[in-house]
Amino acid sequence: MSQAVKIELRETLKEKPDTSQLGFGKYFTDYMLSYDYDADKGWHDLKIVPYGPIEISPAAQGVHYGQSVFEGLKAYKKDGEVALFRPDENFKRLNNSLARLEMPQVNEGELLEGLKQLVDLEREWVPEGEGQSLYIRPFVFATEGVLGVGASHQYKLLIILSPSGAYYGGETLKPTKIYVEDEYVRAVRGGVGFAKVAGNYAASLLAQTNANKLGYDQVLWLDGVEQKYIEEVG
Repeated sequence: MSQAVKIELRETLKEKPDTSQLGFGKYFTDYMLSYDYDADKGWHDLKIVPYGPIEISPAAQGVHYGQSVFEGLKAYKKDGEVALFRPDENFKRLNNSLARLEMPQVNEGELLEGLKQLVDLEREWVPEGEGQSLYIRPFVFATEGVLGVGASHQYKLLIILSPSGAYYGGETLKPTKIYVEDEYVRAVRGGVGFAKVAGNYAASLLAQTNANKLGYDQVLWLDGVEQKYIEEVG
């Protein structure tokens, strides 16, 4: 039997955006899911709270040493019914990423139940148009305020929600121009390329910017050894 997650209600709700002008990741719902970890208590205090700024130490290890991972999944609405697309697989991958960065893994069942309650609370935010969805962003970062290099003893997990349109333009979808990157690499054997680590995306930005300047939309990455085999795109 599922257990209800504590909810801290907002005094006023936001005005919802025009669904014809959503774009991607520009708008956020009224609430988010919050989960805290420390070495003594483990994961604790799972709750739904109003979406808003959070306070962290300037010395938080996630800021300095990159202990930060995330996931991305979607909820869809059709005929008034809301459905999640394989969230269990995303939480498995989240745990794989956490393990790679020496971060504490989460109870996938508890997190999934919390997500379901969050999405149900925010069901009016789920758009129903062609190519539209409620984008779901779980992420975990180290919060312990100490500058020594080592695995943090404290972490925060948040799940935020963003009603979004088609990522590549929906009805205005056009062929995507791909640039073959032969200088920088996306992943190497033994590295963190398989994990959804925040730093992987930061490391891709220079190549993406260079490709954009040349008139391309996306980067095709080659293997990190011989740079002649296709690794991935994006």
